[in-house]
Amino acid sequence: MPIYEYWCDSCCRTVSSYRPVLLAAPPSCPHCNSGRLKRVFSTFSVHRTHSDIYEDILSDNQLTEGMMRDDPRALAEWSRRMDCGEKSPPEYEEITQRMDRGEWPADQMQQVREKSIGSESGSLEEG
Repeated sequence: MPIYEYWCDSCCRTVSSYRPVLLAAPPSCPHCNSGRLKRVFSTFSVHRTHSDIYEDILSDNQLTEGMMRDDPRALAEWSRRMDCGEKSPPEYEEITQRMDRGEWPADQMQQVREKSIGSESGSLEEG
């Protein structure tokens, strides 16, 4: 749903309205409750396509060389560029930070598995 902007003649404020469609009658002003709103030209944003992002990544020689060397730092950078501005979950942020330090997620998972297997076999031996 788009956000439409209006000017309130009564309280002289710009008002934004999140609406499913542009209706003939403007909304009431949330500040003064006036119905004297006039639609104004508002700014908009254009999101880049995945194709545009891929082109940028492939034109970055340093990044593509890092990917060819299997550098986890390059994968972390590629991932940041592909996120399209969305907020990542905390677990993903942690993995990305580790990749920035040069650690591979698979290596991290293997260490967790080894610790888990070691603790399980220790408890089996005790029993």
